[in-house]
Amino acid sequence: MIKAIKIRLKPSKSQEILMFKSTGVARFAYNWGLVKWEEMSKQGLKPSQLKIKKEFNNTVKTKEKYKWLYEVSGQVTMKAFDDLNTAYKNFFKGKSKKPRFKSKKKSKKSFYVRYDAVKFKDGKVNIEKIGKVEYKTNYKIPKLKKYNNPRCCFDGKYWCLTLGFEQDENQVELNKDLSIGIDLGVKELAVVNCVDKPFKNINKTAKVKKLKKRLDRLQRKISKKYKMNKQGNCFIKTNNIIKLEKQIKLIHRKLANIRNNHIHQVTAKIIKLKPYRVVMEDLNISGMMKNKHLSKSIQEQKFYEFIRQMKYKCEFNKIKFVKADRFYPSSKRCSCCGNVKKDLKLSDRKYKCDECKMIMDRDKNASINLSKYKLIV
Repeated sequence: MIKAIKIRLKPSKSQEILMFKSTGVARFAYNWGLVKWEEMSKQGLKPSQLKIKKEFNNTVKTKEKYKWLYEVSGQVTMKAFDDLNTAYKNFFKGKSKKPRFKSKKKSKKSFYVRYDAVKFKDGKVNIEKIGKVEYKTNYKIPKLKKYNNPRCCFDGKYWCLTLGFEQDENQVELNKDLSIGIDLGVKELAVVNCVDKPFKNINKTAKVKKLKKRLDRLQRKISKKYKMNKQGNCFIKTNNIIKLEKQIKLIHRKLANIRNNHIHQVTAKIIKLKPYRVVMEDLNISGMMKNKHLSKSIQEQKFYEFIRQMKYKCEFNKIKFVKADRFYPSSKRCSCCGNVKKDLKLSDRKYKCDECKMIMDRDKNASINLSKYKLIV
C-alpha cells in the first residue's frame, strides 16, 4: 500500500515568496478550469481535462499580462486541472459535492511538486523552480526515483512537503478469537467492547477548554474592532485586526493538531490489540451535522477522520474492516439475549432489557453488539 509522510520545510524568504506564488497559480488555474468546464457543459460540449489544458496553453499563457505564470513550475497548473477532473469524477460518482471556486482566504494553500525533481541530499530537498530547501524530519526518507503525489502545503505557520511511497503491509500475528466493535459518541470519543474504560473526549480536557475560551475572547475582540472601523457597507482592516486574525488562525491550527493527534493515538491503541476484524457503524455524518444542538460537538469529535484512520490502519495490518449496516440496531438490541427494545430514547444512557433484566451502559452494549455483527454478502 502507499504510505505518506510529512516533512517540515525551512525555506528562505525568497523561496517562501515563490511558494506562495505557486499556491496562487494553482488556485488561479483551478478556478479558470472550473469556469471553462461549466461553459462547455452549458454549450452541450463534452468537457475534458485535455481540452481545458490545450485552451489554457493556447490562450492564457500566450498573453503578456499572464507572464507571472512562468515564474513557477508548469506542473503546478497542469496538476490543478487533474485535481479538477478528479473532483468532477467524484461528484458524478456521488462521493462528493459539486466542485466550487477556491477562495484566497479559505482554501488550503498547497501546490503540486514535480516528482522526478524531488531529491534529498545533505539535509536539503530540491524542488523545481524553488531550489534546494532545508528540511527537518524524524522519518527515514527512502531514496526513490519516483514519489507518489508530492505536494507543498502551508498550515498557517509552517511549510510542509507531503509525499507517498509504496510499502509492504505489516506482518502481524492476529488474535483470531478477538472481534472488536467500536461505538463512536459525543460524550466519549469511542467505546470498545474489549476495553474497560472508554476513550475520552479530548474536547473536555482543561487544555482544549482553555484554548477554546481564549479563541472566543479573541473573536469577540476582533468583532468589536470590525464594528468600530466600519465605513458604510465596508469593513476596513487595521494592523491590530490583522494581528488578531493571525492569533485566531494559530489557535485553530493548534486545536486541529491536538484533535488529530488524539485520534491517531486512540486508533493505534486499538490496532495494537491485534484483532482479526474491526466493526464500526456506517454513520450518516452529514445528516448528523444538521442537528443544531449536536453539530458542533460532532464536528469537534472528527468522526469521519476516525473512521478513515481505522480503515487504512486495518488495511496496513491485514485486519478485516467491516462497516455495519446503517439501520443495524446496535443500541436497541440486548447483547445478552438479543431482544430489541424499540422504544429506546437517546436520553436513555443505561440499557435495561425487558426480557432478561440486564442493565448495562448504552454505548458498551452497542459496542458488544457490533463485535458480534455478521457481514451479509
